[in-house]
Amino acid sequence: MDWNLATAFESVCDALPDRVALIQGDRRVSWRSFDERAARAAGAFSAAGLKPGAKVASYLYNCNEYTEALYGTFKMRGVPVNVNYRYLEDELVYLLDNSDAEALLFHGSLGDQVAKIRDRAPLVKLWIQVDDGSPRQEFAVEYEDLLARHEPMDRVERSGDDLYFLYTGGTTGMPKGVMWRNADLFGVLGDGAYPLVGLTRPDTMAEVGTLARSLVDAGANRVHLPASPLMHGTGAFTSFQALFLGAGLVTLVGRHFDAHELWETVQRERVTQMAIVGDAFAKPMLRALEEAEAKGTPYDVSSVELIISSGVMWSAEVKHGLMQRGAFVCYDSLGSSEGVGFAGSISVPGSEQQTARFTIGTHTKVFTDNGVEVVPGSGEVGRLAVGGNIPLGYYKDEEKSDATFLVIDGSRWSVPGDFAGVEADGTITLLGRGSVVINSGGEKIYPEEVEESVKMHPAVADCLVVGVPDERFGEAVTAVVSLRPGEHATPEELGAAMESLARFKRPRRFVIVDEVVRGPNGKADYKWAKAAAAAQDSR
Repeated sequence: MDWNLATAFESVCDALPDRVALIQGDRRVSWRSFDERAARAAGAFSAAGLKPGAKVASYLYNCNEYTEALYGTFKMRGVPVNVNYRYLEDELVYLLDNSDAEALLFHGSLGDQVAKIRDRAPLVKLWIQVDDGSPRQEFAVEYEDLLARHEPMDRVERSGDDLYFLYTGGTTGMPKGVMWRNADLFGVLGDGAYPLVGLTRPDTMAEVGTLARSLVDAGANRVHLPASPLMHGTGAFTSFQALFLGAGLVTLVGRHFDAHELWETVQRERVTQMAIVGDAFAKPMLRALEEAEAKGTPYDVSSVELIISSGVMWSAEVKHGLMQRGAFVCYDSLGSSEGVGFAGSISVPGSEQQTARFTIGTHTKVFTDNGVEVVPGSGEVGRLAVGGNIPLGYYKDEEKSDATFLVIDGSRWSVPGDFAGVEADGTITLLGRGSVVINSGGEKIYPEEVEESVKMHPAVADCLVVGVPDERFGEAVTAVVSLRPGEHATPEELGAAMESLARFKRPRRFVIVDEVVRGPNGKADYKWAKAAAAAQDSR
């Protein structure tokens, strides 16, 4: 079966034409309108000279237009390309050049950045401005004008080989474009989405809409809220899964994560499920619930059935705090841009799981550097690998592709570099990404393990752990820490609270900062943390 996301979405649009597909603030788009607007975008791309395989980049905040344009790109067999909205000129030029983008959608508030690099992106044929009240860029066409000027493109036959690019900055180096075939992406996301609602993945594209209709007819009113950016894998992939099932997709209006806005939206739109990125989102969410309770105006979270997280550590304590306030499931999915379904952890009220402890996925193994599978309970550490439906590699980077997508015993695996131990019961304990491992006195120390220990202190809001040069140990473990508003803690007090951590893993230094910097997707910025630690040394 040539599974294709555009064809899957078309099937749902046909089955649920009058249901609401997209919501942002007071703007609502039905599935019928979703399909028509995406088809008009596809027609506009084709009229501009874009052919199947052309790359269409989105330099956008979360919005209805993001999803419409992505769907339109899939419709004309183009390749959607995500762009981090925090990128400045050089980063933007790099990504447009590396991806061979021929069209760029951007929010008006980002227009000045785009204007500065226009002459440095000669491949781009079509500049599309999404109106957000900012001044119009003369070289760009307004998104709504573009749709109005073009008739909907006719539906066409598509291939499972059509691509989707997901650019990932990772923890080091320049962004890399992960190439997903539509067939592989639908396969792995479908295998995760349908069992959650008691169904199996459909056998034909027509059945995608039939199953979505059956859920609605059975009384389901699913509403998904990606709290994380749609330009990040967690936001994008969970939204695709929700759309397969006919759920409405709600995006927040604010451009900086505001947990109070999230809970207000949950309450207003009766959101049934959310996607977040670990404690970077969950901790503010818990604080917002506590603050509302303290004021005597608690949020109504009774509609929430499921919170999905991926990409950053989600601590058991924070999950527990959330589940004390709602009868929902916390699903911690261990995945990356390079692979989905490495492992998962499900917590329900009264049955919480340990932090960083996961049940291994069906297509997952843990291999040593020599390609030998780690024996459960052996105490050995290896790299997580997932097989089955995985990406083709990194766009225009054969060397890095060969280093990440490995053939072991005749099978192809995605091995992004996350290290884990395998417990005697077959579960895994995640240790962290090998590219940021600290070597101190000959011992390997994984930052995420130390970070979670530091964050157990009640005064700590957030923490990143890095290695800084040290004459004696090679690298000294250093914690860059921000404190909760109104709290105070000395480095000595923070260190004294870490008795559960092996002595060689404990930070030798604590650097207190006003705010720990993370990406908009909640992921750690270790480059910034190293600079913050170095700046403290130079004072």
